[in-house]
Amino acid sequence: MDKALPDTRPFAPFERMLALRYLLTRRREGFVSVISLISFLGITLGVATLIVVMAVLNGFRAELLDKILGFSGHATFYSSDYTPITDFENISARIAKVPGVVHAMPFVEGQAMASSVRNNTGALVRGVHEADLKKLPSINNDKLITAVKDVGTPDPKPTLDGFEASGGVAVGVGLASRHGLGLGSTLTIISPSGPETVMGTAPRIRDYPVVAIFKIGMSEYDESVIYMPLAEAQDYFVVDNAASAIEVTVDNPDAIEEMKPALLDAAGPGLGIQTWQQRNTAFFSALAVERNVMFLVLAMIILVAALNIISGLYMLVKDKGHDIAILRTMGATSGSVQRIFFMTGAIIGVVGTVAGFVLGLIICLNVENIRRFITWVSGTEVFSPELYYLSQLPAKMEPMQTAGIVLMSLVLTFAATLYPSWRAARLDPVEALRYE
Repeated sequence: MDKALPDTRPFAPFERMLALRYLLTRRREGFVSVISLISFLGITLGVATLIVVMAVLNGFRAELLDKILGFSGHATFYSSDYTPITDFENISARIAKVPGVVHAMPFVEGQAMASSVRNNTGALVRGVHEADLKKLPSINNDKLITAVKDVGTPDPKPTLDGFEASGGVAVGVGLASRHGLGLGSTLTIISPSGPETVMGTAPRIRDYPVVAIFKIGMSEYDESVIYMPLAEAQDYFVVDNAASAIEVTVDNPDAIEEMKPALLDAAGPGLGIQTWQQRNTAFFSALAVERNVMFLVLAMIILVAALNIISGLYMLVKDKGHDIAILRTMGATSGSVQRIFFMTGAIIGVVGTVAGFVLGLIICLNVENIRRFITWVSGTEVFSPELYYLSQLPAKMEPMQTAGIVLMSLVLTFAATLYPSWRAARLDPVEALRYE
């Protein structure tokens, strides 16, 4: 007697064939197929949305961290009594020798007003050495415009050589735009802490030529920061041979807390330290909370799609009761029936997850172009630099996080198939064929 089912191995070819056939559209099972299509689209959109949103939040955090730390460093040393640091050169040299320190930069800092024919705005003035300014990638980059060697004539290759002796200032592109400044333009800097006169304190007013225009990429800094030579800043703010603070950059920002004892020991007594984590605790904690909440909310989309798989498969089991009974009478085991319907739902989950991953990857790679297109179509600024501090929409896909999203989607969809496939395996063939 010939065996009706020659191959009874788990996930045998006939099981895979039946699972695929149950996904095909037929007139009688059209409604079931519509539910399967909705489940597929739900998983695809859910995975893609989750990948894109998490990538944008990751990019947003990474860009802000890079811009903020590119300007203010990873740690800053201040005098314990908040007076100027006089022996700043020797202290900087000692701190720079600590393992893991990239460089230590003394600076003079003060608030002032930037004034021009067009505008008057508040500004943060920083005085630094030329060598230290060249080490700042947020300033000395391919977006830098400078004419230090010959004011008024841009260099073909922008360089900060000669900044120390230029007597000029470097301003952000946003500040230059608001004041209508170009290379060689004159910017007036006004400080309320001027010389004492019989009429009281007179403001200190000085004119400086603009010798460089930089673009950090964070609107808050591009519109308010002015760099000038350290000696010029010491003279302007009347800080005789002293520095306001010493900024430290390390090779691993996340390890700055572990490095604090060594840094404080190298700096010596009378100095306190503030790390970037202490300065921005509330800000980056809020970003972390937002990222976790968005993950949970958007994961619900995948969960809803998984529930659609349950309803679709359950209806398919009801519709295929006659087929299941025939398979059982031909020798198919309950495990074989369960695997058939498990694969039917799993195919939807796997294909939907892969499609969602591909769609999310494509969107992440073109997110800035998509933003520009939406802005052009709608006529409104979708990602305003004034609100989000960044000049473009960032997206950074983290491999482990993306793999976690894909794995979560597969687990949810596989789990959604268990109950309907179990119900199919429990179907009694006698009861199913009684009224046939």
